[in-house]
Amino acid sequence: MYDKFHDYIFSHENELKKLLGDLVQIPSVMGKFFENAPFGEEPKNALLYLEKVCREKGFEVTNYENAVLCADYNPQGAETTLGILAHLDVVPADGTGWNTDPFKLADKDGILYGRGVIDDKGPAVAALYALLCVKELGVPLKKGVRLIFGTNEENGSEDLEIYKKHDKFPPNVFTPDGSFPVINIEKGMIRGCFISNLSERGNIMSMGGGTVINAVPDCAAATLQSVTREELLEEISRDSTGVKFAVGQEPDDNRFITITATGKAAHASAPDGGKNALTALVSLINRLFDSGKLPVSDCRQRDVLRGIEKLFPFGETDGGSLGLKCSDESGALTCVFSKFTLTRSSAVGQFDIRFPACMKLSEVAEKCREIFSENGFGFEVTLGDEPHIVSPDSDFVKKLLSVYEKVEGERGYCVAIGGGTYVHNIEGGVAFGAERGDTDYHMHGDNEFITAEELLKDAVLFAHTIAEICG
Repeated sequence: MYDKFHDYIFSHENELKKLLGDLVQIPSVMGKFFENAPFGEEPKNALLYLEKVCREKGFEVTNYENAVLCADYNPQGAETTLGILAHLDVVPADGTGWNTDPFKLADKDGILYGRGVIDDKGPAVAALYALLCVKELGVPLKKGVRLIFGTNEENGSEDLEIYKKHDKFPPNVFTPDGSFPVINIEKGMIRGCFISNLSERGNIMSMGGGTVINAVPDCAAATLQSVTREELLEEISRDSTGVKFAVGQEPDDNRFITITATGKAAHASAPDGGKNALTALVSLINRLFDSGKLPVSDCRQRDVLRGIEKLFPFGETDGGSLGLKCSDESGALTCVFSKFTLTRSSAVGQFDIRFPACMKLSEVAEKCREIFSENGFGFEVTLGDEPHIVSPDSDFVKKLLSVYEKVEGERGYCVAIGGGTYVHNIEGGVAFGAERGDTDYHMHGDNEFITAEELLKDAVLFAHTIAEICG
């Protein structure tokens, strides 16, 4: 059977790449809500395009409010046992380090570049062709399979709440929204927002950075007055963060000067791989205050930035300054200051924390509330999830690991990660793919990629999984 699945998938390589290219070309970043497009026009467009493809391939298709698409295959009419959950929405591609157009699939010597190729459009295409392979080869199934394609994984998975209004999940669900072999433990997550009012008298005219809450920000900028270009360059020359700074005058008013910081993006669950442009810029401006190069005309601006640097010092990713540093078998706590906007009247920051299984959401939230209050900030939780744990001894996990070992020829085992994948709030759900080994696929960063061979291997593996679990 391996040879048949392999031959089918690899003979359809051009079709897989074309479909992936068509999906990458749709910039399905979350947009504004409007009627019939709960997460914006582009996520809806990606969903409708894949709906058309699934219908053409002969699957039974259901569209729930242009938020979630289901493609079902159940030749025996029996209970649907397996669900494969993937998402079509992507994070923005605002970084400056892309070597190709992020919304046009580029194939360079078998390496496929584009936003979403690994997270999660590539795996979605692999899952679709795996089911098509099983269907067209006439593999006998005793149970049904459902592909579930959503459009809001990157911003809270509210699409799955819409799905649950209409239907229930199959008893076994995996998502190729993580890594192989099987992710059975995901840390808890808390996203928070802190705010402070200002008096409109400071020398920071504006400041901001970050585009999404679940990534290390690779860009930040501030517009200042009452400081010279020479003074800024002198302070920048002393910087040791490795973040790159650039200085320029405002074209319409040379009283104002702008600093831009360029770091390195990384997923919030693995922030050590990034360089936080925002915390580096905060540190630089605080040094300008401390040296007197930037006059303190409003103490509150200075106090806010000092408080931020105290709570989120550059280079710290373990939450130590928030009093949250801890770890267990599921890993260590991670913390990222990811978004910030300062105007003349207010400062608003957002952060992302992934906490290990030894902690509870209420504990983390209360600790944050206390320490932000102590430093003069208002605080609220914007999203929170407890850790997600599935027993490695469950029949579903054992079957996935068994298939992995047979097809890949290497040991299958369970992994705990910083969370969360798309199944974080689905009972018994696990992640199965699509990242392999220690490869950095630049997920959420510039030059995101997957190899063509891995895309095809994923489809072969998923076809075997369908046959094993539902046959």
